[in-house]
Amino acid sequence: MQKVHIDCASCDARSITFLKDCTPDQVERINKVKSCVHFKKGQIIFYEDNLALGVHCISHGVVKLVKSSYDGREQIIRFAKSGEFLGYRALIADEPYVASAECVEDCVACFIPKDPFLEVLSENPIINKEMMKSLCHELGIADEKITSLAHKSVRERLAETLLVLHDNFQTESNLDESMIQIVLPREDIANIVGTATETVIRLLSEFNKDHLIELKGKRIKLLDTGKLRKISNMG
Repeated sequence: MQKVHIDCASCDARSITFLKDCTPDQVERINKVKSCVHFKKGQIIFYEDNLALGVHCISHGVVKLVKSSYDGREQIIRFAKSGEFLGYRALIADEPYVASAECVEDCVACFIPKDPFLEVLSENPIINKEMMKSLCHELGIADEKITSLAHKSVRERLAETLLVLHDNFQTESNLDESMIQIVLPREDIANIVGTATETVIRLLSEFNKDHLIELKGKRIKLLDTGKLRKISNMG
């Protein structure tokens, strides 16, 4: 970890976070109290079951939220990317974190202490509304995942996972729009799907053979999103 300084007013991620709706005075107040850290790939930003003392804004990079099960296995709950906040649900609910935040790649995260953040939240109804929308969106994603795990086959869930990863990490600067822009080990993909790593490797090989995808090392290119969507039963 290495401390860095990023001004909220000039941060590239500011335009897609709740901070875009802050007044100049609120931005300045947050600037004075926040601390920014550069994390290496694999480092932990915060740990499951620790108390939330503030919120973390991802200025750069991708983070996975990982929850441990009773038998020691890990479950990836979701991913967060540049411009997203982490830990606000636990902070608002005054509860411990339900998952650990691990960097998928090198990241820069800014920490905003609890009191200044809640102060701005109470002052600004627009930010309050955006926070509520974000919480509801996360709840909807969780409901969809529970339904998927309960009713879909592993093959269907893998196709769905590939499509979601592709859609969630697309950017305007992508040179190849059919390529999944995030590179994950097969173990992580299996974790998301909810199956064994060996099963994911076998199914990816089948998708590759059927020309649904193209495997380029750890990278995955989607060749036929229409058929993948039909397999996934996403509608």
